[in-house]
Amino acid sequence: MKILFFGQLVEMIGAKELLIEDMTDIDTLKAFLHQQFPLLAQSKYIIAVDQEMISDNRKLENHNIVALMPPFSGG
Repeated sequence: MKILFFGQLVEMIGAKELLIEDMTDIDTLKAFLHQQFPLLAQSKYIIAVDQEMISDNRKLENHNIVALMPPFSGG
């Protein structure tokens, strides 16, 4: 699956996107990313799967596009 990063998360990861396979759900993906990128574990971010923001664990498939975005506020 494609993982997209935005804002200051790009600087933490060192890339705008990663390709990762065989992540069964969001919790597994987050654990993997936090292990690989410890600064990400200390950051707040919003997760979207296929352009839908989520706040709970969700099953993933290799065709999904997951985006991690820093919190934002409207005005």
